[in-house]
Amino acid sequence: MNQNHLFTSTRWSLASSYTIVMGLILSLCGIGLYQTVAHAHFQSQDRELESLSGVLHDSLEPILKQPGLIDASVQRVLPNLCILDENSKASCAQVNNLKRHILGTIQQDNYYARFWNLSGDPVAIAGNLPEGIPTNLDTTTWQTLQTKNDRYHQVSILLKNNQNQPWGYMQVGHSLKESDRHLATLKLILLLGLPISMLLVGGASWWLAGKAMRPVYSSYQQIQQFTADAAHELRTPIAVICAAVEMALATSPSLESEADSTLQTVERQSRRLSQLVQDLLLLSRMDRQEQQDRPSPPIKFQSCCLNDLIGDLVEELADIAIAAKISLGQDIQVDYPLLVLGNEERLYRLVANLITNAIQYTLPGGQVKVILKREDRYAVIQVHDTGIGIALQDQPHIFDRFYRVSSDRSRATGGSGLGLAIAQAIAQAHQGSIQVKSQMGKGSTFTVRLPLK
Repeated sequence: MNQNHLFTSTRWSLASSYTIVMGLILSLCGIGLYQTVAHAHFQSQDRELESLSGVLHDSLEPILKQPGLIDASVQRVLPNLCILDENSKASCAQVNNLKRHILGTIQQDNYYARFWNLSGDPVAIAGNLPEGIPTNLDTTTWQTLQTKNDRYHQVSILLKNNQNQPWGYMQVGHSLKESDRHLATLKLILLLGLPISMLLVGGASWWLAGKAMRPVYSSYQQIQQFTADAAHELRTPIAVICAAVEMALATSPSLESEADSTLQTVERQSRRLSQLVQDLLLLSRMDRQEQQDRPSPPIKFQSCCLNDLIGDLVEELADIAIAAKISLGQDIQVDYPLLVLGNEERLYRLVANLITNAIQYTLPGGQVKVILKREDRYAVIQVHDTGIGIALQDQPHIFDRFYRVSSDRSRATGGSGLGLAIAQAIAQAHQGSIQVKSQMGKGSTFTVRLPLK
């Protein structure tokens, strides 16, 4: 199955689709997980600050007296409180150097408390106030402050004294360093885990796509084998029928006109059926060679001169063009032989199919021209006609097997819808390509590019 281009590309497409979808799902899950953990961290920190600030609020308000002033009773509640007065530097140094055995949240390095009077002037601090914290009062309840090396989260509360009068403001904050470190670790795990997960998902998707397509590929092989076998078995009886009809027409000149017409119809349809069987056999052989990925095809490749090939074809098909009242010509735009490595019989069939197709779809009085030129390392063959053209919606399908733009016209000319499919298969077997440009009512141009020898 891996040697079949169609199934390999389909398998890659399925595996890529699975991987992309799973990547999006994993990315969304990772983002959701990160946001959930971050939200949980902030909620936990908010609850801690609310609890601590609530305890301080309930402990300080009953002992606060004069607004903006702190007395000894407050210092008993907060032993490490540093009062900001004219001797604030000395007193703060003494407090920070004092080794206390009193355990409390404010004594921890990652917490601090600040007290402000109603005028917005700092009164006292407790704990280790980090450097870079704004020195002006902001009464917003919740704030996240950014310093040079760390982030802090703080809450601001209005304090009242024991007479229920506004005393000032208290701000309690703590460092987010530990929380940010945990979130950074989680982010790193997610960023590293996503590519690894994508590789695992990609490998699993490739395996699952192959497993899912194996029954389809088996059915495809059976259908292909049936087509080849049926075409092979039909070839002999069709040849016998054609020979018998020809003998009857040749040896019985006295047949009645009705019988003669019937035999001629049988002969014409037998030849058409014979051509269809040959086309099916050719496509089946080429498909098998492509699936087996053989570097050297069974039919020998040799040096082919496209100048001579096109000249012979134009001369050979001139009678058909004259019978259809169409002008058939050639335009060789190089003055030296263009040589390609390939099978001359199949290349002959490729160009013949394109010219015959152009003649069939060109109205009487039209023109068909075969152009040969060189572009870089490629030989370019163009078959241009002034025919009826191909509708834009039909152009992507004209190389499909049994697809005919105009069924009535194809049947009238004996077409089976395999000519362009064979032309494309031959071009691809020679590492080339075939394209079409067409406009309704103005004709079509088929361009074949083949690598030069």
